[in-house]
Amino acid sequence: MIVSIKLLMQLSCHPAHALRLSCTYSLMATSLSRCCYTSSSTLTYQPRLSKTHVSPPLHVPKNSQKPVNTCSLKEICKRRNLKEAFQCLNNMYSGRNTLLIFPDEAYAQVFELCASKKALSQGKQIHALLIKSYHPYKSLFLDTKLVFMYGKCGSLLEAEKVFDKMSHRTIFTWNAKLGAYVSNGEPLGALETYLEMQVWGISVDAFTFPCVLKACAMLKDIDCGAQVHGVVTKCGYDSIPFVVNSLVAMYAKCYDLDKARQLFDRMGEKEDVVLWNSMISAYSACGLGVEALGLLRDMQKTGQVTNTYTYVASLQACENSLFRKTGLEIHAAILKSSQNLDVYVANALISMYVRCGRMTQAAGVFNRLENKDSVSWNSMLTGFVQNGLYNEAMQFFHRLQGAGEKPDQVSVISVVAASGRLGNLWNGMEMHAYAIKHGFVSDLQVGNTVLDMYAKCCCMDYMGRTFEQMPDKDFISWTTAIAGYAQNNYHVMALALFREVQTKGLDVDAMMIGSILLTCSGLKCMSQVKEIHGYIMRKGISDLVLQNAIVDVYGECGNIDYAIKMFEFIEFKDVVSWTSMMSSYVHNGLANEALELCCSINETSLVLDSVALVTMISAAASLSALKKGKEIHGFILRKGFMLEGSIASSLVDMYACCGDIENAYKLFNCIQNKDLVLWTSMINANGLHGRGKATIDLFYKMEYENLIPDHITFLALLYACSHAGLINEGKRFLDIMIHKYQLEPWPKHYACLVDLLGRANCLEEAYQFVKNMPFEPTAEIWSAILGACRVHSNKELGEIAAQKLLELNSLNPGNYVLVSNVFAASGRWTDVEQVRMKMKGSGLKKTPGCSWIEIGNKLHTFIARDKSHPNSDEIYQKLAQITEKLEIEGGYVPQTKFVLHNVEEDEKVEMLYGHSERLAIACGLLNSPVGTLIRIAKNLRVCGDCHTFCKLVSRFFGRELVVRDANRFHHFKDGVCSCGDFW
Repeated sequence: MIVSIKLLMQLSCHPAHALRLSCTYSLMATSLSRCCYTSSSTLTYQPRLSKTHVSPPLHVPKNSQKPVNTCSLKEICKRRNLKEAFQCLNNMYSGRNTLLIFPDEAYAQVFELCASKKALSQGKQIHALLIKSYHPYKSLFLDTKLVFMYGKCGSLLEAEKVFDKMSHRTIFTWNAKLGAYVSNGEPLGALETYLEMQVWGISVDAFTFPCVLKACAMLKDIDCGAQVHGVVTKCGYDSIPFVVNSLVAMYAKCYDLDKARQLFDRMGEKEDVVLWNSMISAYSACGLGVEALGLLRDMQKTGQVTNTYTYVASLQACENSLFRKTGLEIHAAILKSSQNLDVYVANALISMYVRCGRMTQAAGVFNRLENKDSVSWNSMLTGFVQNGLYNEAMQFFHRLQGAGEKPDQVSVISVVAASGRLGNLWNGMEMHAYAIKHGFVSDLQVGNTVLDMYAKCCCMDYMGRTFEQMPDKDFISWTTAIAGYAQNNYHVMALALFREVQTKGLDVDAMMIGSILLTCSGLKCMSQVKEIHGYIMRKGISDLVLQNAIVDVYGECGNIDYAIKMFEFIEFKDVVSWTSMMSSYVHNGLANEALELCCSINETSLVLDSVALVTMISAAASLSALKKGKEIHGFILRKGFMLEGSIASSLVDMYACCGDIENAYKLFNCIQNKDLVLWTSMINANGLHGRGKATIDLFYKMEYENLIPDHITFLALLYACSHAGLINEGKRFLDIMIHKYQLEPWPKHYACLVDLLGRANCLEEAYQFVKNMPFEPTAEIWSAILGACRVHSNKELGEIAAQKLLELNSLNPGNYVLVSNVFAASGRWTDVEQVRMKMKGSGLKKTPGCSWIEIGNKLHTFIARDKSHPNSDEIYQKLAQITEKLEIEGGYVPQTKFVLHNVEEDEKVEMLYGHSERLAIACGLLNSPVGTLIRIAKNLRVCGDCHTFCKLVSRFFGRELVVRDANRFHHFKDGVCSCGDFW
């Protein structure tokens, strides 16, 4: 076909006589114009034909001369009643009417009616009736009508058959064939036909060129279009309005708007509304709304009367909410010009309001429209989806079905997309089945939307099957499947699919790379991250989005140095860049650096978004920096952010993590629309503070609000039961999770119940529970068993748990430390040394104990026996005074059994006195007013001796202490801890 187009270009450059090309534009051509093929015209019988193309005299059978009365037929066709027209023709054949005109005109009218209604089946029946009634009568005119009719009805094969059987053809026949190819989306066929006309020396007329130019536009082949333009100019048709309109449309669709505007401006008196419409439509199609609407105003200034197509093109120019006012003005003009709203204009109005996010106004237009078509219904349905109104989309779809409308491909795409956003798997599967039944699933866009729906519903088996069964896959298919696997933690599958993309030589863009980076983040595979980073650099596909993603993934994989370097490398940082870096700091335990970065971002002109604010809140929560958290809360209120969604749940979590459970409750209660995440945050907050009963009450309230708990909700609930010693409740909630909500527990859920049983000294039951689990116990589960064995001195089971934990080769240094401590408590120092050597060989280091306290606007951090603080001498002196008072008045005696080192007793005492939380308490007592609450955070579990120390400080110094350790919060007041010594 490429060769054919090149030949067409070469032939178009030759002199007209060499091609025997007749380009005369005369009165005769004008008189025949009604017989050409255009989008809006029809073929009308015209007996005056060029001598070159007149068929030989036809011998009409006798029965063709029967009296035929077509007056009623003409009226029937005007009423567009195909059934009556068909009956009328049958009556003619049976001889019940009287002769008035030739049968050509009668059949021509019905063929035109079939074409306008795209009634292929009825058209074929009438064609058969014609053959049966008038065989062997041949009519060049009716054959041309048949080519036209079959082309309009979408049966290109039948049109070609009729055309090929014709012994004589006129230019009208050739134009009808050109139009058939174009209207059926076969531009190459149209250009081949045009080439054939050139080769055979067929005399073209002005009506040939709109179809040929439209074919060029469909192919976006501006070179071919320019060649045809040259022929138009040679033939002298370049001043005919409808030809100029076609040229303007061709250049516009080939994105050469300058050339299109030159042709438009060259027209003197622009009295043809179609010319204005073509140019306005061209600007609209290219996204140049301002230029399109400017041309509309110019048109109105000239006094040119607008029509339906003007309004449609102008409304298409109103592409977003910035054009809402202009769209309203156009709507007002439409209402002023006509009481009856044309369906095409109404659909354009609906689409305009949809783009502007005004679904109420769109619904108003839709509801007032009497003759709704499939475009009307689909525009509303798509509008709800595009504007995030997914529930409303589903409700509207039920209304569509109730109205008797049959869903098409566009409807299916919208409903499947809405089902995916809602996580409604059953609705999505139902529409997938409907698409399969009606043959829509072979459509690429339908297939890709189904893929995305299954991914969003976390149904990866069905997504994988759908992807495998797709007959054709485009780049979007591969990208959607890879993203689906990455977002649902099927990281190995995502990488395998990416390798397949590379093997097939398909293009890779930033979006696909973003999904692969997410996969690398999930796998925590630094070598893979570096490999992908190198691939990005080699291919030169790095953009700001990818650069931000690389910062984030390096942070997620624990390589904070690389994250910092990448962040500094970004030249033009946006708010996402800063957020990614802050998030990386928080993820790597550098929350203080994250808060320092908050100060730096405030010095820029960037506007913080909700994601950045959530990250800042998370940093404050990590540090238990209540004052900083309150500052961020105040900033959120001043900037007018709504307290909902992730911001609300993050603030509740922040107050809880800072030990201020009262403010967490106040904030929770003042939020009107509580989602599942917010309820879960509040449940977790109660669990952190050991409020087991309050947690359970909150869960039942949440159920009363018809919210369905998820895995995270039950994890928070079981955690709360564990730290409150609620054994029966914990067992019951695990059962509810499995049987009532059909949720498959994660290993963490089982670990919570094991921890609960272990803390309550139900170690044998805990061990039996572990042995009966449906999977191999994880390191977290054996760690829970071992920790309980250490507390309750169960050496036999502790030995089993320790060995299992070592066999798993966990990458968590805390597990090795726990095993080492158990051995140390039994005096097994050789075993302690072996565990430490194994830990060292694995490249793991023990996390040093660290405590911190917020005083004023500064965080004061301490590690065990730390003397780096500027006021270290004062702090140690104060600590000595505290210890002495507690020994004298409170009877405090150091419990050296908690010092798990092979050293002398005196040194053990010194080590206890130097624990980081005691230094933080001494600093707090030195720098805070008498009677005020002291809040301290520690990264490890508080030891038994320090727990006793804190109880005594709260009693003999009249201070309430809120201490957050690695497990929970301890509220010390008047010598009593809220944990009830159960932690």
